[in-house]
Amino acid sequence: QAQLEESGGGLVQPGGSLRLSCKVSGLTFNMYAMSWYRQTPGQERELVAAITPLSGKTNYGDSVKGRFTISRDDAKAQTYLQMNNLKLEDTAVYYCKARSPWSSETFWGQGTQVTVSS
Repeated sequence: QAQLEESGGGLVQPGGSLRLSCKVSGLTFNMYAMSWYRQTPGQERELVAAITPLSGKTNYGDSVKGRFTISRDDAKAQTYLQMNNLKLEDTAVYYCKARSPWSSETFWGQGTQVTVSS
């Protein structure tokens, strides 16, 4: 059974930085697209960033372009989200997702809280 474990969330002041990590086990990591989503109470889960397998192409939500960077380390079976210049509106629970482009099999982590506050 696949497991995704996020870490790195916490409290940060506006303008600060955090780096989220997602450690994956139980699947062939280098064959899965990885992405980060976020969700606030009462809102739908929103795509933050995604990275494809093999080519490592990335795409970002409009609200985080230029501030966030997604990356992956296939040898460690981890994906990361570097978040810079954080804003109050970045406050959310951040979730890691693994999806197979071939079977559409999808797995989610439990989420990590990011709070941006002065």
